[in-house]
Amino acid sequence: MELNQLRCFIAVAQELHFGRAAQKMDMMPASFGRFIRLLEEELGLRLLNRSTRNVSLTKEGVMFLEEAVKIVSLADQLSKKFKMIGQKIKHPLRIGAMDSAASGLLPKLLNIYRQSHPDADIHLQEDKSINLIPRLKSGWLDAIFVRPPEKYDSAIEFKLITHENCALAVPLNHRLAEKESVSVYDFNDEAMILPERRLRPHSHDLTMTIFRAEGFQPKISQYADEKHTIVNLVSAGLGIAIVPAYLKGQSFPGVKYINLEVAEKVGGLPLSVAWMKGNTDGNLEDLLALLDKNHQLLVKDL
Repeated sequence: MELNQLRCFIAVAQELHFGRAAQKMDMMPASFGRFIRLLEEELGLRLLNRSTRNVSLTKEGVMFLEEAVKIVSLADQLSKKFKMIGQKIKHPLRIGAMDSAASGLLPKLLNIYRQSHPDADIHLQEDKSINLIPRLKSGWLDAIFVRPPEKYDSAIEFKLITHENCALAVPLNHRLAEKESVSVYDFNDEAMILPERRLRPHSHDLTMTIFRAEGFQPKISQYADEKHTIVNLVSAGLGIAIVPAYLKGQSFPGVKYINLEVAEKVGGLPLSVAWMKGNTDGNLEDLLALLDKNHQLLVKDL
């Protein structure tokens, strides 16, 4: 016997009409009738008298209704009691972020969030996008700030925040180091360092797209996945690299970051926020609302 069967029986006992009772329970009439029939079969008793025009309770149905109402009422009270307890428990807000979001957008967003949630318990994890998405799905994280995947999971809600700007990283003694800004025409014949597409598809594709949009093919001298490794290789003179613009705020010995002009159709590196569909946690909803409200301020330097 299931609690929902009891709710269905109470509905039909109150309405004395299968159609109205099914509508009240937001069920198809056929499914609703099957619920009642299975309940009677399980009990070995007829609880309802049915005719083409009328529905009425049997003697046993009247007795069963009284007990069913008690059980459902107790179940509802139990649910309400522990939902209230759950609302009083302070749950940590668990956020995952890829490196550029952790360095650029999140510090500003969390500063705004703490102004209205001074006692908030926030846990922050920094990792690659491909590692954060499974942690979100498994319930270890409430929200993640990542590069959106090529294939979307229908259980996850993704919302684009912005396209991040890029810069060109060159050694300090490079011929372009004194320039304020460059375009691909200035370095199309240079040796390039870029990540493998398997691990950082957006960064890899961006470099390829910047070159191909102007009819060039990059000369790849080295593959490296971690941004700091790429910058180290640039410092060592093994090539130059297109990197997220947020790195300009991080001084690195032997490297100069130059503003990069790209065709409007190329855009930049997409940054999205993601959360599990159906997650109604109040802290998460407040964070997303503040992200929307302060969007222009949060993305202006990215």
